[in-house]
Amino acid sequence: MNWTAVKSIYVFEMARFFRTIAQSFISPVLSTSLYFVVFGAAIGSRIQEVEGVTYAAFIVPGLIMLSVITQSISNASFGIYFPKFIGTIFELLSAPVNFLEIVMGYVGAAATKALFIGVIILATAFLFVDLQIQHPFAMVGFLVLTCISFSLMGFIIGIWAGNFEQLQLVPLLIVTPLVFLGGSFYSISMLPPVWQIISHFNPVVYLISGFRWSFFGAADVSIGVSLFAIAAFTALCLSVIWWIFKTGWRIRQ
Repeated sequence: MNWTAVKSIYVFEMARFFRTIAQSFISPVLSTSLYFVVFGAAIGSRIQEVEGVTYAAFIVPGLIMLSVITQSISNASFGIYFPKFIGTIFELLSAPVNFLEIVMGYVGAAATKALFIGVIILATAFLFVDLQIQHPFAMVGFLVLTCISFSLMGFIIGIWAGNFEQLQLVPLLIVTPLVFLGGSFYSISMLPPVWQIISHFNPVVYLISGFRWSFFGAADVSIGVSLFAIAAFTALCLSVIWWIFKTGWRIRQ
């Protein structure tokens, strides 16, 4: 394992993040505050509790997941697309670096950035609501796994994208709707029976449910099923990336 190569890619990507540190930190804080004003205050005044938890506190895991998923995809997709766009990816491919080291560098940096954002949003949430995290280690585990898995997905999108518009296509048209419809701001038990069944085909439901369980001890689906879902998704993304580097699909074009 060429750890020097992994470190070089990781440090380079993190340097780009810290060059826009103000924007990176202020934006999620403002967005989270806005969500709390709109959902926590306006809707929360009409919905007092969900599953024994105040509505303002209930939406915190969903807000964190919403930002973490979108940030993971965005950071990873742009991180690998930009070298492909300017042509420097060929220098990387010709260097004595295998695909695993490339993935570890780019995905590791993207996951770290998303993790920072998640921690910031969690800290901001404490300013608005009284939160009790029942399973802190499980919470950290779910957060880290989500950052890694969706950074892997973003890496795939960055390789697939042929222009900057396509970088936003999948997150905007597929991922964001799935997150909003995945129980971010409600429990799927509140839905009619038919929609509850449909919701179980949304993979994001299992991520948000497991993450919410780590906070409140209550979940829409079994915690074991949630762990299996995120592990299967991570394995699928790794398999796709391995195939991409083996065949050179969209890399050597």
